[in-house]
Amino acid sequence: MTKPGTLLLGATGMVGQAVIANAGERPLTILARREISDLPEQHALLVAPPERWADIVAVEAPATLISCLGTTIRQAGSEAAFRAVDHDLILSAARAARMAGARQMIVVSSVGAAVKSRNFYLKTKGETEDGLRALGFERLDILRPGLLVGERVGPKRLGEGLAMAAAPFADALLHGSLRRYRSIRGDAVARAIVALIGIAQPGVRIHENDAMRRLAD
Repeated sequence: MTKPGTLLLGATGMVGQAVIANAGERPLTILARREISDLPEQHALLVAPPERWADIVAVEAPATLISCLGTTIRQAGSEAAFRAVDHDLILSAARAARMAGARQMIVVSSVGAAVKSRNFYLKTKGETEDGLRALGFERLDILRPGLLVGERVGPKRLGEGLAMAAAPFADALLHGSLRRYRSIRGDAVARAIVALIGIAQPGVRIHENDAMRRLAD
């Protein structure tokens, strides 16, 4: 791939950090809102406020754009602030990448994402997915994990900690079509992302729990 082959958004979260850790010798251009310490030397870091990201993505013109961006309504502070990140920011960066010639987009969404969902979080995720489809990437990979298990940066979330502790028991009850709701380690999602970078086959692909685990292996 030419120009920066791969540009990563959302590098400071669980999955984004794991993408960096699992990228091996593949160089990444990382666009973040703050400095990242101990970054392997093969990667390039660009630091800028989110309102400038679309312009920077356009200039960088990556072949593949990866978005591991994601927050929660509680973290963001309101539904509007959540949507500004999980919908608006992702789509503005994706639109800039596509207009600059990006061939592939890889995005972390959520199991259950659907525009018709009554749940605001899942509805927003579904609208983001639809917006990305409309941009016409030659290859669009949508990853839909359930509960992400692993170490998170920042303040501990009590509810999430309890959910992680209960995950092995809940997972054991999820069979058949419900397997997609099983928890998955953030590291496994990241390894699936790395495996998808630069895949030649065109089309839109949805990757749920079992598919991500196969890619990760």
